Amino acid sequence: MPTEATAIERVFREEYGRLVASLVRRFGDIDIAEEAAGEALVAALERWPEHGVPPNPGGWLTITAGNRAIDRIRREKQRDAKHQAALMVHDDSPPEPTGVVEDDRLRLLFTCCHPALASDAQIALTLRLLGGLTVAEIAQAFLVPETTMGQRITRAKKKIAAAGVPFRVPEAGDLPGRLGGVLVVLFLVFNEGYLATGDGAPVRADLTGEAIRLARILRQLLPEEPEVTGLLALLVLIEARREARVRAGQLVPLPEQDRARWDRALIAEGHGLVRECLAINRPGRYQILAAINAVHTDSPSAHDTDWSQVVALYNQLTRFDPSPIVALNRAVALAEMDGPEAALALVDRLPLTGYHAWHAARADLLRRLGRRGEATDAYDAAIAATENSAERAYLRRRRGELASAQSDSDPGNR
Repeated sequence: MPTEATAIERVFREEYGRLVASLVRRFGDIDIAEEAAGEALVAALERWPEHGVPPNPGGWLTITAGNRAIDRIRREKQRDAKHQAALMVHDDSPPEPTGVVEDDRLRLLFTCCHPALASDAQIALTLRLLGGLTVAEIAQAFLVPETTMGQRITRAKKKIAAAGVPFRVPEAGDLPGRLGGVLVVLFLVFNEGYLATGDGAPVRADLTGEAIRLARILRQLLPEEPEVTGLLALLVLIEARREARVRAGQLVPLPEQDRARWDRALIAEGHGLVRECLAINRPGRYQILAAINAVHTDSPSAHDTDWSQVVALYNQLTRFDPSPIVALNRAVALAEMDGPEAALALVDRLPLTGYHAWHAARADLLRRLGRRGEATDAYDAAIAATENSAERAYLRRRRGELASAQSDSDPGNR
């Protein structure tokens, strides 16, 4: 049944990062881990509809994938080291030392952020292995074609194999040098859960939860690193709004959200972490993003938001991250201070024509300026550029309201 298959695929996707991480640790080979995980999914799709989902689906997938990996190693009769790996199947085998990182997924995250790989390859590979994101979803996050992203991931795997990059436990001294890539990956994994790029569930709590879980472990490892604290603060402050972000299948933008549904415990935690960052006084990208979200969550309503403080924080952020996306968010905030016309002039100069949020921002600014025809075209472009069902529903509603307003203003309808 299609509904059963969908449920099984959802379980698999939720377990994917943990499953691949454990297989990579055990067998030391990305291709074997991914192939075995895929074969375990096929086995689940064949068995579970008839026999039911097991009480511990993650454990079932792990055992099945491990057996499939062992079968492949034996079948291919590869070098002696892999023969030995195939024999290490007994529960009484001595555990591998975990070093400073005990969580399999966080260890794989640091491993993929090895300096032998370019930063974009580190991020793309980790999103694929740990986040379970498809190549299309990762390409959307990077704003590049799917074929380009597929080639990038393939090259990263080949480089790991050719260079003999070890899947070892990072030493304490390795952690700071790989931290930048790790933070970017965690943020992108969270973002994919916060607003999924595919046409499935509009919000993926499994991904946002996993990113927060790993960020908490990372902070335990590096408690004196303010950017780690800043990232955790940013994630929990955004997560605090999750229950208010979708209503009746539609995305609810921040100004329209029911703030009574926000998680006050997460907001208090996030504000406390932001204050810790301020006390350290070594600002960085994630700390400033967290501070911006602290301003939003500290306001009783959108009308009461201190937009001058938000814009000032974005001004500071551009020194750390002068990207077009930051400039877009700054312009949206500036519209609340200086009006939509000034903001639109900034937005129109940004090279983001393939980005759905750019079209959505333009549509709203054009609507506020009364330029209905142009706003309608911008809404159409935004709808075409996103597959997220909740966002498409919201954009269609706004476009419909625009058409209704145009009809009401027509003298022939009065």
